[in-house]
Amino acid sequence: MPNDQLQVYWKNVLDSAVGAEHGLKETELDALTGRIARIVDDIEAQRKAGTLPYRDLPYREDLVQGVEAQTAVFKRGCENLVVLGIGGSALGNIALQTALRSPVYNLLPSAKRGGPRLFVIDNVDPVQFSAILDLLADQLDNTVFNVISKSGETAETASQFLIIRDMLIKRLGAEKAKRQIIAVTDPRSGTMRGIVDAEGYAALPVPDGVGGRFSVLSPVGLFSAAMCGIDIRELLAGAADMDKRVQARDLRKNPAAILAAVHWLMFNRGKKLHVMMPYACQLKDLSDWFRQLWAESLGKQKSLDGKEIFTGPTPIKALGTTDQHSQVQLYREGPNDKVITFLAVENFAMDVTIPDAPPSGQDMAYLKGHTMAQLINAEREATELALVASQRPCLRVVFPRINERTVGQFIYLYEMATSIAGALLNINTYDQPAVQLGKEYTYALMGRQGFEKMATELREQLRTDAAYLV
Repeated sequence: MPNDQLQVYWKNVLDSAVGAEHGLKETELDALTGRIARIVDDIEAQRKAGTLPYRDLPYREDLVQGVEAQTAVFKRGCENLVVLGIGGSALGNIALQTALRSPVYNLLPSAKRGGPRLFVIDNVDPVQFSAILDLLADQLDNTVFNVISKSGETAETASQFLIIRDMLIKRLGAEKAKRQIIAVTDPRSGTMRGIVDAEGYAALPVPDGVGGRFSVLSPVGLFSAAMCGIDIRELLAGAADMDKRVQARDLRKNPAAILAAVHWLMFNRGKKLHVMMPYACQLKDLSDWFRQLWAESLGKQKSLDGKEIFTGPTPIKALGTTDQHSQVQLYREGPNDKVITFLAVENFAMDVTIPDAPPSGQDMAYLKGHTMAQLINAEREATELALVASQRPCLRVVFPRINERTVGQFIYLYEMATSIAGALLNINTYDQPAVQLGKEYTYALMGRQGFEKMATELREQLRTDAAYLV
């Protein structure tokens, strides 16, 4: 619905709510207004110069039409869609499915699903992978495999792809196997692009300059969403709605700037743990998506001027009401080193009324006539109030309802908040140099050519001494 607008509530990070020691003064935000305006201007200038292409994804009609065309081809007769990817090539796909499809989507009969069952394989755990292959072994001719890798050199996705390709060729033959695979990869170069061109696979592009953690609104996330019946145009319309709001130079009128400014000010006070706690199971995997976005973008060793700063918040996921019973004890009485962001839903798509209690259980009678939506929101409000009573700073992001438009807004809001937070931290928000060494060590340990010397050194380093085994 066009009037569905996400809102950010930030009163409970102020000193008037949580006290002077742990809360922010309005004057601290006032002092940032000029800097925030300059940062927003600079980000917009980078966008116009073409160096922040994620900002324009809501308007890329060419990408949407490409996704829609391939969806029309692959959806016919498709009962299972398997996404092969990891990190930014998987988390967004999972988050969209969880938020916008039924919680029992894969268990529904085909006629009720409106799309194929979705399996996102984002690991190389052999038991998990084998179990999914066994499940689909006799359904390969109506199963589509969507391999997502910009370069094709990520070991996890490469191994998954090689196993699937080999299995399809052996069981269906090379020509039929080719029709069961669609890649999302670099449009011009890279190992996966070379395979796509040589073997004639269908493909969609990873847009130039769009990093994995910013790619969910590109074909990386849109293809599986469209295949499963999610309205990708409404999703992008929601992102475009938020785009207009996050261009505001006024700190208090820009929800992304408020999120970034509050977290940065709190980070400088030693509150370096950032918890996201949705009170809706539909939103739980958006917390996973947020964790990668925040951690990989903001955790950096060096500043833009080359100084060693070892900066970055630690994002943590929680789920209401589940984690009221596992984490809130720590959040209320443990170190006051966190900012907790609640994700609230005003109107749930479905609800259940609680009936009366039996005569033997009158202590439950107060629940009669209330709904589960009322209960989960009361639990959220109670938890937030309890945390505030313990002087723990809290934010709240409010969904009027969960649909494509509001989820699109949320994604774009946090992408822009990440850009602003990175500018406040004076770091490169868009690289991830610390990831590379682990990749190279994996290449060495798996015997990739050119890494022989490293492999020898690593194996010596890993040599087990019996004295250190307990």
